[in-house]
Amino acid sequence: MFPKKLIAAMASFVVIAAGIGLAEATPPSKPNILFVIMDDVGIDQLSAMGYGGQTPPKTPAINEIAESGIRFRNTWSMPECSNGRMALLTGRYPFRTNVYQAIGQSDLANSQVSPYDVTVARMMKQAGYRSGFFGKYHLGGPENNQAVNGGPGQLGWDYFHGWIGGLPASIDTTAGGVGQSGTYKCGYVPSVARQMSTEGANTGACYIRNTNNRTRCQKISGDTLGDSPGLACLNLGGILVPNASCQANPPGNLDFQRQNAHYVSPLVINRGTSVSELSVTDPRGRNYRSSIEVNAAIQWINENKRGSAPWMATVSFSADHTPLQPPPGHLLSPATRQKLATTMGSPMGSPIKFGTDCTNQVVQRILSDAMIEAMDTELGRLLISTGLARKNNVGQLIYEPERTNTMIVMVGDNGSLGTTVKLPFDAMRSKASPYQTGIWVPLQVSGPMVKQPNRDVPHLVSAADVYGLFAEAAGLDPHKASRPSTIDSSPLMPYLRDPLQSAIRTFNYSEGGLNIQKNGAHNGPCVIGRTDDAVGTCSQTPINKGVCEDNGGVWWGEGATDPSVTPVNTGVDECWQVNQEIYGSLDDPDTYPGTYNDVKVGQAPQIYYTARDARFKFIHSEWKDYDPDAVGVATSYYLDELYEVNESKDPDDLKLDRDGDALYISSNAVENKELDPVDGAAESMQALQNYLAELRATQPSCQGDGNGDRVVNLKDVQDYWRTVRTWTGSSTFDFDYNAVTDRNDLQTIWANIPSDCRN
Repeated sequence: MFPKKLIAAMASFVVIAAGIGLAEATPPSKPNILFVIMDDVGIDQLSAMGYGGQTPPKTPAINEIAESGIRFRNTWSMPECSNGRMALLTGRYPFRTNVYQAIGQSDLANSQVSPYDVTVARMMKQAGYRSGFFGKYHLGGPENNQAVNGGPGQLGWDYFHGWIGGLPASIDTTAGGVGQSGTYKCGYVPSVARQMSTEGANTGACYIRNTNNRTRCQKISGDTLGDSPGLACLNLGGILVPNASCQANPPGNLDFQRQNAHYVSPLVINRGTSVSELSVTDPRGRNYRSSIEVNAAIQWINENKRGSAPWMATVSFSADHTPLQPPPGHLLSPATRQKLATTMGSPMGSPIKFGTDCTNQVVQRILSDAMIEAMDTELGRLLISTGLARKNNVGQLIYEPERTNTMIVMVGDNGSLGTTVKLPFDAMRSKASPYQTGIWVPLQVSGPMVKQPNRDVPHLVSAADVYGLFAEAAGLDPHKASRPSTIDSSPLMPYLRDPLQSAIRTFNYSEGGLNIQKNGAHNGPCVIGRTDDAVGTCSQTPINKGVCEDNGGVWWGEGATDPSVTPVNTGVDECWQVNQEIYGSLDDPDTYPGTYNDVKVGQAPQIYYTARDARFKFIHSEWKDYDPDAVGVATSYYLDELYEVNESKDPDDLKLDRDGDALYISSNAVENKELDPVDGAAESMQALQNYLAELRATQPSCQGDGNGDRVVNLKDVQDYWRTVRTWTGSSTFDFDYNAVTDRNDLQTIWANIPSDCRN
């Protein structure tokens, strides 16, 4: 006999499926899983988590999921995209994976997901799950990776539909070749009323490529749901020729090969180990990214609902990552469309004159809210189209988890970008930093296994714990299922099942730094925020010149073109050398330290890690800078800080790690501060330092271990030979980091046999 609850669940699934015209199979006893990753959406953005500033983005779908489940209000991820995703999808901290920052085209395989890692897809396969991945991958490749664009299939996902490198390209300011570079700063031809010059158009010929690479044309006139003809054409995958009529042959200047941020990208599709690399002209990659991601997920989920195996779908949204662009108007509420029009469409003479400039920081704040709202709209469509939710007679989303056999998990991969941060959070200590605004993320879990929904869990949680939650849902022990990898997951399922569950974690951890590149190189320097009134900060986080400029920075690395950079074109290799150049450019360097201290740029930490307990937070940072008294070499600096933090929803009571609020400072770069006499601070600081030392000691160096099992033996020799039979580029067996896997690396294995690096 089936339990009554199971019979009810089966009946619910049949009813839901009938509503969308599907023949639903009997649901598996193990829950299906919908895993949603939001890009650069920190906890500060969402009203569902108690924040969102004075004007939070409209997120009815996210709010509905939060009210139907539980909100983990004290979740830490890592400071950037790739290391945050590694924690979520492999359950491992960066010092175990060597993924310390966003993976770029120069990072070696040693700082990418390893082909030997037990990803969540591989782990869930042990419990019979089918897995699909949709959207932004950003775990490794295609550069310096044997799998190239086939990483998801190699690492266990049955189906992948998205972008391997992950990052949206820069905005195409030519709008497909119809204007000069720099003309259209949002990537499309705006309406006349929305342009502060004569470059706009209220009508035009929209040329669209089909799958046979043939071009059709349609005339577009006037705004539709807030979209100018140029934006409407772009969302159709086309290029608008302004103020023109359709011709039999498209103009010769149209360039369908140009990528354009969130609207034009070359898609990659993996069906198991089969890889399809679609051209940028393929219409499947010429649409708004959030829509592409959801379209693919809907199709895959509905196909897999017909089978008997449980499924796990990871929908990894590209929103709210830069470069920010207006979403299609049909994904936005009338109020948001009006707000965009007011901000971006101000005609000459209006009090607001930002114009259609997606690089303007005021515009970016409005765009960020709009992109999050559009993502939420598409999330709602995903839930309805797969039968996980419905709409009532007034169009309101109704999500009833007890009617499904599906667990929904929603999380941010890292904190918000500085230009989008909502008060009272700290925009100066945001994404790519170890401070709260950089690593504190929203996490919501809903499903029929949640007892007493619509509640908050205040206890410490890590992104690595989400990996373990999936194993728990599938009936697996995550630590056994992930062997030989060492994972950093603590249980989450007890919080779902027991509203009175006490804290499981005593400490939480996060870190960032620099990835491994050929012969010790690193990302080039990017100076952000330097103006006549501000010195700015140099960071080696942006992976290239385009990403630097997309985030409002000036590139000082190779290929530098900004007139403020010396030496132009060649640039410099590291951030400390930017200050060396600035010092050398002074008319009278002997005026140091006065003049130099006034103009030198700040230095973002290159190594940083942090830990906290229920009340206090300790941060350690390291960086290099130029010292004129030590000519030609970098001087190393460090900073240790202790803060008191909390999770209050009241802006007046919220305690963050803001500049000036440290209880303790020890540094060779700034003035030290003795520990404030706050009850428990001294004991916590000692406990946190001990925890950090013990945790980081659990991953000692293991030279010669290329397959990650922490043992150097003949299996490493065998795996080395399997690699070099078809690939001699960068691999996990490239122990000297020269981007070549060769006999020198084999010699390293033999020199270390036998070694056992396990604790």
